[in-house]
Amino acid sequence: MSNSFEYIDIILLAMIAGFIFLRLRGILGKKTGFEGKLATDFQEEFTKNVIKKKKENQVFDDEAQKNFLNGAKIAYETIITDFSDSDNKLTRCKSLLSQKIYKQFKEALTERESKGHFAEITFIGVVSAIIKEHKKNEKDLEVTVDFVSELITCIRDKNKKIISGDPEKVKKVYDTWKFSKDSRSTSPNWLLIET
Repeated sequence: MSNSFEYIDIILLAMIAGFIFLRLRGILGKKTGFEGKLATDFQEEFTKNVIKKKKENQVFDDEAQKNFLNGAKIAYETIITDFSDSDNKLTRCKSLLSQKIYKQFKEALTERESKGHFAEITFIGVVSAIIKEHKKNEKDLEVTVDFVSELITCIRDKNKKIISGDPEKVKKVYDTWKFSKDSRSTSPNWLLIET
């Protein structure tokens, strides 16, 4: 009698294993190896989106200009305040400057420091920023922006005597800056290449 129970146990366990196997196959599906081409709907949607993204990277439409100007205003304020603060060092804006502009700014700061001068600035804000020109060279996108901003600025010597400017007067500043970006890059960052 004990032998018959062993056979029943084996049959019962085999049925449980078969049930579990069929449930897993139903839930997970089966893969036979090579599945063939992409579904046509997916392939059409994929192709459409890839082409759309490529066109978006090449077009500098109204939305792209608006987004660029928002970033350019932030970059402008960051660069102006970093260049004009009292430590005579470029700490926050280095990643926004081309090597040429960084070198020019560094030389001006070194000269100012050698004279014992330092700047005081209060950035009031950007009054306007208008795209003057945008063009695509071989590999670079270049955008020229006219900025009008308001600042309170003065230069002091080591004895805190005012050399130039007025710490009480708001001054309008007109700047034309040119930004550049490698069109092949996926980075959204632009560099200041000309002031």
